[in-house]
Amino acid sequence: MAREALAQAKADARKRGSVPGSQRRRAPRPVREPGRGGDPRAFGAAIRDLLADRGWEQRAAVGGVFGNWGGIVGPELAEHTKPERFEDGELVVAADSTAWATQLRLLAGTLVRRLNEELGDGTVRRVKVTGPASAPRRRGAWRVR
Repeated sequence: MAREALAQAKADARKRGSVPGSQRRRAPRPVREPGRGGDPRAFGAAIRDLLADRGWEQRAAVGGVFGNWGGIVGPELAEHTKPERFEDGELVVAADSTAWATQLRLLAGTLVRRLNEELGDGTVRRVKVTGPASAPRRRGAWRVR
């Protein structure tokens, strides 16, 4: 009975094109040139190469600062401030009150140094702090309500 089952399995394997116990020699794989697509690569290395090829390294790093603002400036300062944009080496940060805007202006030098540690030397040259938007003041004499 066992011999019949083994014979049946071998016959089924022959029909499929594979015989158990036999080892076929595989055709040699073509050697691909380095840098050509198709070979698996580590995801991080592939992304770094893509960013470098497109010139997006600085933009990606600045985006990382925007995403990790609390880790860079600390949770208390991050609760009251928010980075808004980065252009030509100038980071614009909005504060939710004039007191926090003043505090951030006092820390601007330290913040520039800390950001350059994260992004690379000379990336951030200046931090511009904006306070909360307020209504325009009326011109003229003092008024009493």
